[in-house]
Parts: sequence; structure tokens; C-alpha cells
Amino acid sequence: MTSHPDVESFFDTATNTISHIVTDPATRACAIIDSVLDYDIAAGRTSTASADKLVRHIRSQRYKTEWILESHVHADHLSAAPYLQEQLGGKIGIGEKIIDVQNTFGKIFNEGTEFQRDGSQFDKLFTDGDTFELGTISGHVLHTPGHTPACVTYVIGNAAFVGDTMFMPDFGTARCDFPGGDARQLFRSIHKVLSLPAETRLFMCHDYKAPGRLEFAWETTVAEERERNVHVREGTSEDDFVRMRTERDAQLGAPKLIIPSIQVNMRAGQLPPADEQGDVFLKVPVNKL
Repeated sequence: MTSHPDVESFFDTATNTISHIVTDPATRACAIIDSVLDYDIAAGRTSTASADKLVRHIRSQRYKTEWILESHVHADHLSAAPYLQEQLGGKIGIGEKIIDVQNTFGKIFNEGTEFQRDGSQFDKLFTDGDTFELGTISGHVLHTPGHTPACVTYVIGNAAFVGDTMFMPDFGTARCDFPGGDARQLFRSIHKVLSLPAETRLFMCHDYKAPGRLEFAWETTVAEERERNVHVREGTSEDDFVRMRTERDAQLGAPKLIIPSIQVNMRAGQLPPADEQGDVFLKVPVNKL
């Protein structure tokens, strides 16, 4: 039994998102983490170009897709989970606190009673400490809220996939000003991640290149984050972090895809139901976000 999964990462330049294919080399079982459905916001059109790169790679390598995992309800890109499941199989999973997100944003987007707020759109709702298998590799789930209530970190063997909880050491940590976000929770969640063994490989969901860095990057270690993260390196107090994060978040604008992303992602990547003519529409709440 190995504890060292192979990780292949795919960078989406339009949204600065990194999707990961995590594979057990012994069985070729794989999981896809944080996939992207392309969306042209000006035209209101979706495309599967990014997802198709994953599909082609998985098929060419003859991997068996067991899991399609979401680290949280993303506000900056749409998920391609249903399309990938249709093409490759696998179970779609997310943290159980998706129910809180659905309740909050179901009201913001005036979704009505037909929108189920019980997480039933997903195949698996993970709780803190849940375990799962990827071939012969054991995985477990850390509930890491703060950026959103539903954020989780997937620890698969000696690799951890942190979603938006934190970034590369020179870029810091996630914002906490979305509904349900909390900087104090985020600080504590990050320290759950940093309590993993020092050699644990950490994989980011986004990278925006810190000033002075020439290349995009998305892999680091617990040890490097403890030593060098510009927001939460060792010695940073919780109060200082909360003060910094609150002041910084007050200066940030909304992600450009937040309105379509949340409506789709809280449905496990499904578009809203079509009308009688078969047309699909997204809502734009005014002065709500």
C-alpha cells in the first residue's frame, strides 16, 4: 500500500484555477479535484474545453475515476463536475456544510421552494474526519471553514488539497468576506492544515503570482507554509491575522464570476432548471452581494 499519490495539475488561465487529478499508481484509480467549466460572461455561454483536457488525459492514461471532489462552492469559476461524471463516472463529493451555503444563497438568489437545500445534488457529503479510499490509498477530510462555511481539505496519502483556504507562501490566505465567511475561523482552519506532518505536500486551487514571482505555482509543503506564509507564518497571532484579513478584505472587489458561479456550484455544477421553452437563465440579484 502506497501513501504517495501521483498528482497532475491543470492550470486554467481565465480563472487562475488549478484542477488536480490525483491517482493511486498501484490501481490507476483517480480523483478529480476542483474542475472548471468555461464560462464567457459577456456572451453567457459555457464550454467544456478545460474539462475535456481532463477527460482526454484520464482516458489516455486509462485511469478509473472514483471521485469528483469540490473543496467548496467556488465564487470564481463554474464547476464541470456533472459533465465529468457523465464522461468518466465517479461520485461527486463536497463538505456537508454545503447545506448552510444553499440556505444562504438560496435566499439571495430567490430560488424558491423547488431548489433543494439539503445537499442532495451531491453524491457524498463529507463531515470532518470522514475517511475514504482512492484505490489502495487512504484519504480523510478536514473541515476548514473561514473562506466559506463549507470549505474542506482533502488529505490523500501524503498530499493535501486545500481549496481556497490558503495560497502559496508568498501570496498568503483566502478572503473571508463572503456570506458565512469568518477570519477567526480561517486562522484556526489553516492551523489544522499546518498541524499535518511537515513533509505533507500542499496543493493550491488558485495562484495569482505574488509580485516579483515569474511563474505560476501551486505545490508547496506544510513546512514551507509554516516558515514563510506572509499571512500566517509561525509566530503570527490570531488577533493580528484577523485584523490584517479584515482590513485587506475591505479593499477587495467581488470576483467577476461570483453571480453565475454560486448559482451553478451550489447545484453541484448543474445549471438552473430550464423554462418551458428549454431555455436556461441565471439571476442577477441587485444590491445583495
